[in-house]
Amino acid sequence: MRLDKYLKVTRLIKRRTVANDACDAEKVTVNGKIARASYDVKIGDVIEINMGNKPLKVKVLNVTEHATKETASDNYAVIE
Repeated sequence: MRLDKYLKVTRLIKRRTVANDACDAEKVTVNGKIARASYDVKIGDVIEINMGNKPLKVKVLNVTEHATKETASDNYAVIE
């Protein structure tokens, strides 16, 4: 699944266009490298989002096409 779609499905970023813009602005890294919106997310990847005051670092546990509000957080674990 594309990185921008993963960020939206898991509700780490509210809208896919915002996720796409964050990737273009180099505010999202995967495994320590700046990632494009088209990056293919895999289980075990570490995603860091540097938007706003507090950076967020998560580890990908699951990749699903659809997630409800209740199950969205099951797809990742917050590291920091």
